[in-house]
Amino acid sequence: MPVAGVTPSPGRHTVTADLVVRNAKVYTGDPTRPTADAVAVRDGRILALGDDHDLAGLIGPATRIVDALGRRAVPGLNDSHLHVIRGGLNYVLELRWDGVRSLRRALAMLREQAGRTPEGQWIRVVGGWTPEQFAERRMPTVAELNAAAPDTPVFVLHLYQSALMNRAAVRAAGFTRDTPDPRGGQIVRGRDGEPTGVLLAAPGALVLYSTLARAPRLDEAGRRTSTIHFLRELNRFGLTSALDAAGGFQNFPDDYATVVDLARSGELTLRIAYYLFPQTAGQELADLRRWTQTVRPGDGDEWLRLAGAGENLTWAAADFENFAEPRPSLAADYEAEFEQAVRLLMENGWGFRLHATYDETIRRDLAVFEKLAAEGLFPAGNRWLFDHAETVCDASLDRIAALGGALSVQNRMSFQGSVFRDRYGAEAASRTPPVRAMLDRGLTVAAGTDATRVSSYNPWVALHWLVTGRTVGGTPLYPPANLLDRPQALDLYTRGGARLTGEEDVKGMLREGCYADLAVLSHDYFTVPEEVIPDIESVLTVVGGRVVHATAEYAGLEETVPPVVPAWSPVAHFGGYAPGAGQADTVAELVAESERHRAWRTARTGAGPVPGPAYPVDPCLAH
Repeated sequence: MPVAGVTPSPGRHTVTADLVVRNAKVYTGDPTRPTADAVAVRDGRILALGDDHDLAGLIGPATRIVDALGRRAVPGLNDSHLHVIRGGLNYVLELRWDGVRSLRRALAMLREQAGRTPEGQWIRVVGGWTPEQFAERRMPTVAELNAAAPDTPVFVLHLYQSALMNRAAVRAAGFTRDTPDPRGGQIVRGRDGEPTGVLLAAPGALVLYSTLARAPRLDEAGRRTSTIHFLRELNRFGLTSALDAAGGFQNFPDDYATVVDLARSGELTLRIAYYLFPQTAGQELADLRRWTQTVRPGDGDEWLRLAGAGENLTWAAADFENFAEPRPSLAADYEAEFEQAVRLLMENGWGFRLHATYDETIRRDLAVFEKLAAEGLFPAGNRWLFDHAETVCDASLDRIAALGGALSVQNRMSFQGSVFRDRYGAEAASRTPPVRAMLDRGLTVAAGTDATRVSSYNPWVALHWLVTGRTVGGTPLYPPANLLDRPQALDLYTRGGARLTGEEDVKGMLREGCYADLAVLSHDYFTVPEEVIPDIESVLTVVGGRVVHATAEYAGLEETVPPVVPAWSPVAHFGGYAPGAGQADTVAELVAESERHRAWRTARTGAGPVPGPAYPVDPCLAH
């Protein structure tokens, strides 16, 4: 790389840098020194910041010098709610529609993948997309899945709302006319009583996830390679840390073994703070009690550490955020068991996080906390937070603040905002969630995605949502009073997550002594037009002083990774997130095709036009 203007001066300092990134527009996130031109790194920490002259004395014969060529550099991003452990175990098996701009292209990918997927394996499209992102503005149909892959099982997850399966997947899952509907879900059937291939969360997502769990899994070696590639995919967008919110079908310690192994061998390229989530209804207290007796929050190191319990503590207290369905009614007496779980954690010095979509749930949870506060358990120095909190009201925010709580918000409304607005109205949607009201109260707020089964893991899509208040399809949701400026939004995505784990003094900003976690961006986040923000990627990502992702002029500087296996993996052929590049279809052509399809449907059924995203399948092509 060009290094003009930097001359080694070995006599000026007793230490030299391992890495210097120069000629950059560095946004430090540190209010005491917000900008710099160059960053020096030693032993995984920031050694110094300044300009070329300031850092010249830190250049030695072994110093790697990278010229940022005037690009913007920012602290490494930290997703405060990402299912990174679960996502990594399956990443190479998934066909990602994240960022795909047309349904035509999505179906072509599916058809191509069917040609290489061996017998017995499934094609699975697992979250990160919405019909609003497609030029056609509609869902695929079961008939289209059958046409694209007549013999290979296909499972397409749509948010927390539904899933589509082709005929081969229905057979592979073992669904018949006699298969009972699971609790909270529906296997849609035709007039003949046979499953159509449509699964509905009504409102619970168990039917979706339990069906997905029937697909083949990777062996341990495959899970290890898959996780390595998923972490590198996250590094591609400048992510250097994440809080793993656990989740369903993520058992401790078995499903954590892969990241533990990578941490021990020094191969993690993302810092992970993880939570523990009781998996079996009726056994939650036993699980929590066992964990408090065997492990403690803080166990681990700067790369992998236990943060607490959640995002569920008891299943009965969890609401579901399928905005296509009415708000679920929780059991009238869930508080008794929930109180026992919270008391157990607080008395043992455990923090926790709680999935809570609706204010109705939050108010009931807060009543339990306030009861325990009378005994001195809140606030008591243990970090706790609500996740999601889409419909939290001002009074509940005041109660959260009084109890020492925090909040982690995700851009689920980027993908579900239109459905929410259709059900609850534009006024309710305008403050869902009320991020500005949270910050105005001085609450600790962090941002994330809730990837991979709902939102995409691309953090710049979430930052675009925070700044513009628009869905991925461009639908405006929020007035200016509920929007953040770009530095505020970035703070939620850097220092915000660090505050949740008590690492704000070493993570989330670029300051001497902090972790050397940074990203050099493809576009300047602070100056590009708003519509370009989702297309930002990192061209150089550094974690702990290691170059873990490099592209453009920096290609080849990154640490090597093993090849993607199995060879037929969708990731080996399509990669992960797919911004516009390589999608040759023009929007005009696709819109015209979509209109022809709607006209054909209207002529056949006599039905008027309907907005595609609100419907799980085209009724004409359900079978």
